[in-house]
Amino acid sequence: MLQTIIERGFVIKHYYTRLMRLIWGLFLYALGIVFTLNAHIGYAPWEVFHVGLAKTIGISIGTASILIGVIIGVITLLLGEKLGIGTILNMVLIGVFLDMILGLNIIPVSNNFIFGIIMLISGLFIIALGSYFYIGSAFGAGPRDSLMVALTRKTELPVGVCRGTIELLAVLAGWRLGGMIGIGTIISAFTIGFCVQTTFKLLKFDTTAINHETLGRTYKLFFSDKKEQIYEENTPVDY
Repeated sequence: MLQTIIERGFVIKHYYTRLMRLIWGLFLYALGIVFTLNAHIGYAPWEVFHVGLAKTIGISIGTASILIGVIIGVITLLLGEKLGIGTILNMVLIGVFLDMILGLNIIPVSNNFIFGIIMLISGLFIIALGSYFYIGSAFGAGPRDSLMVALTRKTELPVGVCRGTIELLAVLAGWRLGGMIGIGTIISAFTIGFCVQTTFKLLKFDTTAINHETLGRTYKLFFSDKKEQIYEENTPVDY
């Protein structure tokens, strides 16, 4: 009985450590987005859409991010992808953190091109660092990444083609709604992969070693009689 209590306590402690890692990663992700927005030389593809939608219907950028995230999450679920706690929190917390950071006005707004480039690149590396923490928590991919995976599976097209198509549509829709397109949009589209790859390499982070936990497995972890076996299956590689 005592051993069971100790084991359960260890499982819960490890679970909440991963949860804090997830939330910290999402905060960094939102912080990176604010850097790219305040660079003021053109928004990243999804931010073009979020800002355009926010302007059109009169809501905050964070609320627009949450709204789009929920819609994409539903579509992804209908396409057969499984969601995790990370997917749900990604939908909500990035938007909440975005509005909080923007509301505090703690990140300077660029007033020249060179400073804008520095802010943009810094923001992309902060996003990459946030991705390291967020993905490493193993709580599931975000809704936009899940949509990319779902479309790749359904269409059998290369993942790069599916991602590129999704982001192109987001840019075009956002531009039509009034989102800012500029050199920063192009830089973001072509360098985010390099920033993520470089960050992951420096931190020796292998995304293929992560076994993401779905909502169903999270439920079983806490309520199944076979907690030890499920815990071992869901324990991510530590980095």
